[in-house]
Amino acid sequence: MTLTFGIYPGGLLGDDKGIVHPVRPDLPDRITDALDTLQGATAALSVRAYRSFAATVTPQPPTPADPQVYLRHGRKLDLVLQFREPSGRLDGWLEFVRETVRAHGPHLASLQICEEPNANLPVVDGSTPNVLDALVQGVIAAKQEARALGHALAVGFNAVPTFHPADTFWTELAARADARFLASLDYVGLDFFPDVFHPIAASQLAGAVTAVLTAFRRTDLPKAGIPDSVAIRVCENGWPTGPGRPEQRQATTLETVVRTVAALATDLNIDGYSFFALRDADSSAEGLFHHFGLLRDDYTPKPAFETYRRLIDELGTPSAVFAR
Repeated sequence: MTLTFGIYPGGLLGDDKGIVHPVRPDLPDRITDALDTLQGATAALSVRAYRSFAATVTPQPPTPADPQVYLRHGRKLDLVLQFREPSGRLDGWLEFVRETVRAHGPHLASLQICEEPNANLPVVDGSTPNVLDALVQGVIAAKQEARALGHALAVGFNAVPTFHPADTFWTELAARADARFLASLDYVGLDFFPDVFHPIAASQLAGAVTAVLTAFRRTDLPKAGIPDSVAIRVCENGWPTGPGRPEQRQATTLETVVRTVAALATDLNIDGYSFFALRDADSSAEGLFHHFGLLRDDYTPKPAFETYRRLIDELGTPSAVFAR
């Protein structure tokens, strides 16, 4: 079973306190060249991008600013719609979802409704009131609009691993997950960053990845009534370099994680993997969140860039542009 690979190409990102801004601007030509190299001659590659909805405050800017400039050689968008309305009211939210499908439908491979709705952090949607209703109704609205327009669009949502036994996200979702929602849901994504926030020995990394993905499929999703026929995918995964974090270790970690995901793909119905992120926000900074890139902030490659290119070539789903 092959994987559809993707990558977030922007420099702007969020940490647990707010937004980290890049020290160098996006250079679309350099980003496009890097995406072309990663994709190679035959593989599919999706471009991950984020748009934010808020009715009563100024929403966060889209990132990257214009992702469609990177859509060549058959690349399509893996687009995330964030629900960031601080009141929690859904006024305008469903029309925002439908308008996105109308405007970007032909360029979309997948549409993710909400960003990490089970994580109570300032920069993700789990901190927004009423996020579960926004999630369920948004998935239904997106799929209805895609079907009406004839777009072959995968609609889903994502989450982070939940290790606390008192967590209620999945059971609360189950109370809202009616037949319309389940019939509209194509995938559930997982954002996870092993050996980033809690150290894991290199010899134990594959086992840790296996345990997290297996628990997600076998424990978390059944609590919400989500069947095995709904694919799971890794939406965000990465490993930062910087002080005490050698660049070669990033390459080794990436290889271990991707090969473990690929080995589990058939048993757990995993259909994709997306790396976070293409380039550093600030390669000279000491902060953990500035160094997730496969490229440094001057667009020169780290060793992991070639590792990811090789894995895409070996394990990736063929692009429809080149498939015979």
